Amino acid sequence: MVDQQRIAVVKGLSFIGIFFTALVMLVGAWTRLSDAGLGCPDWPGCYGQWVVPTADDAAIRYPAFPLEASKAWLEMFHRYVATMLGATVILLLWLGWPLRRVKRYPWSISIILLIAIAAQGAFGALTVTLKLWPQVVTLHLLGGMGILLLFVLLHCRLKALQNNADRPPRRASSLWWGVAVLLFFQIALGGWVSSNYAGISCQGFPSCNAQWWPDMDISEGFHLTQTVGPNYLHGQLHADARTAIHMMHRLGGGLLGVALMVLWWRYRHDSAARGLLTVLRIYVLQVGLGIASVVLWLPLWLALLHTAGAMALSVSYLIAWRQWRYSVVDKNAYRLDASSPANSSSLDLMPDEASSHAEIVPLAANRQARYD
Repeated sequence: MVDQQRIAVVKGLSFIGIFFTALVMLVGAWTRLSDAGLGCPDWPGCYGQWVVPTADDAAIRYPAFPLEASKAWLEMFHRYVATMLGATVILLLWLGWPLRRVKRYPWSISIILLIAIAAQGAFGALTVTLKLWPQVVTLHLLGGMGILLLFVLLHCRLKALQNNADRPPRRASSLWWGVAVLLFFQIALGGWVSSNYAGISCQGFPSCNAQWWPDMDISEGFHLTQTVGPNYLHGQLHADARTAIHMMHRLGGGLLGVALMVLWWRYRHDSAARGLLTVLRIYVLQVGLGIASVVLWLPLWLALLHTAGAMALSVSYLIAWRQWRYSVVDKNAYRLDASSPANSSSLDLMPDEASSHAEIVPLAANRQARYD
């Protein structure tokens, strides 16, 4: 009984972690889009203090970096919320310690979260000290997304543990993994667009700068060893390189859409159909937000919604995948009606489903024997 109560508390805390992670990511995007990433030239403080100092104090400590109070406060708010997120992870570990030997308790996820938060803090420091170097900024975004998904996974695992759901998972199919990889690269491309300030390098949609295939410098746009040292606020790449980044993000979005439709079509009669339909709806909304951002010249509120859309798309995909893996195959959906010849024409059963649900195999064997 005590364990169940503690599990309920940890589950609630994991939901708080989801909220804080989403908030940190949105405030981080707001900071970046407001050109406040270097609002404080040092880390973890701001001009050597834990709160934004006066202009005179800032000038004494960092005379080369004049204080812009609004940007400094935005950057510090981002750090304060990130600190609360770190405290949430530590509290999760403390509350979960007595449960670590409970069967199926996701203790390993809590450990991974602690490591991820530490790495994310390091990326945050490097973002400032390396003056918004695009590689670090993109990794910082991906790290935040990874932490968000870890919290969602932890919450789902705790919910299953609380409900005593002990169902063996289906074997993960290559199609699900393939779409997940595409989604990862599309989010990475989005981060690369943002960190190189390429969001409005293409004017118009669906064409780009009045061309279907504009001038692009792909090798420069995806040159991953940019020089460390320059200030990358507003970016350092020339126009053709930024256009290449933007166009690859558009093409990646189209490819991801096709892959999601194929996945939904494959499992449209499966338990995952509803979850995948939700993923597709969020994808369509995300595409609309991306188009609107270009047409309206990237207003702040639309860019923030686009970031939130990427988060929602990733979370919904993870949930749909889990629902599919831990769902029960409806045996009746595969059972053949001897009185109906039409039903004997096919057996819609994938090998991975058959391996995880061996009880269906005798049905297929009976079908074969019926026609031998």
